[in-house]
Amino acid sequence: MQRRQFAAAAATLPLGLALSTPVLALENAPVDSTEYRKLQSAVSTQAPAGKVEVLEFFGYWCPHCANFEPAFDAWLRKAPAKAVVRRVPVAFRADMAPLQRLYYTLEKLGVLRTLHSKVFDALHKQRINLLKEDVMLAWASMQPELAKQPLLATYNSEAVRNQVKQADQLASAYGIEGVPSFGVAGKYYLDGMITGSMERALVVVNHLIRTA
Repeated sequence: MQRRQFAAAAATLPLGLALSTPVLALENAPVDSTEYRKLQSAVSTQAPAGKVEVLEFFGYWCPHCANFEPAFDAWLRKAPAKAVVRRVPVAFRADMAPLQRLYYTLEKLGVLRTLHSKVFDALHKQRINLLKEDVMLAWASMQPELAKQPLLATYNSEAVRNQVKQADQLASAYGIEGVPSFGVAGKYYLDGMITGSMERALVVVNHLIRTA
């Protein structure tokens, strides 16, 4: 699905069934342009020598990302040792940008691990409209983990704004078409539309990590 179509549809789609099928073994090596796309120009990565950077492009606003989160979290716990994994929040519309800033705010304040899934739940289970910045900030301020944290100062900081800019640049460099999706080793892009499912996408990611 194209970016604009995906963004419009994702804002209205109800949550589907969460992924439950285990990641299957790779029977056949994926073929370039079939289950992943090799970038025309390599993207610089932050992975040290001997490691492979894996980027998960996602949006809190996206119901597909909310559905995929449990499977991705399970994969993270067993990810190949050479993988260096980073989540990259994406905004296809201006009203989605505050949620990018929220992600990096939670990360800087050291509460991302405990609040990441709660943001998904607030949006997609509790139906709290966190796309509205005032609603989102009010919700965040009520979380016990943020009670004594400089929430607003961090959210409005230049550091967070710069991270959002970098996220936008990465999304553009990889030419992402939808979320959830992956960038691997600064060379490859794939998503569930290309692979046929997000479970298969994780299998292909494992293959690209091993062969990068």
